[in-house]
Amino acid sequence: MVCSLRGVDVLTAQEDGTITLPDPKLLDRATELGRILYSQDDDLLIEAHYRLQKNIQFSGVIYSHQLSGPIGRCIEDLEIIAKSLTPEDIANRIEFIPF
Repeated sequence: MVCSLRGVDVLTAQEDGTITLPDPKLLDRATELGRILYSQDDDLLIEAHYRLQKNIQFSGVIYSHQLSGPIGRCIEDLEIIAKSLTPEDIANRIEFIPF
């Protein structure tokens, strides 16, 4: 199920049935769907860096550290990114949400 939140197209791992996938498979799934993946998981960040180094295509990752700031601010930053970047803009990139 895909829902629209704040005018942003959102798909969660729970809704997609992929919450238990290992990080490489989760990133593969996001790439298959042409979706940008948001994560606070350091291991997924490692997988994305690995793909960058090996020139393995992926749909893009937006990362923020779990303890780095308030969730409301994180949601606002995600909304800005989602409304200003297309999937093509962030493909094969890692964007960091700073706090």
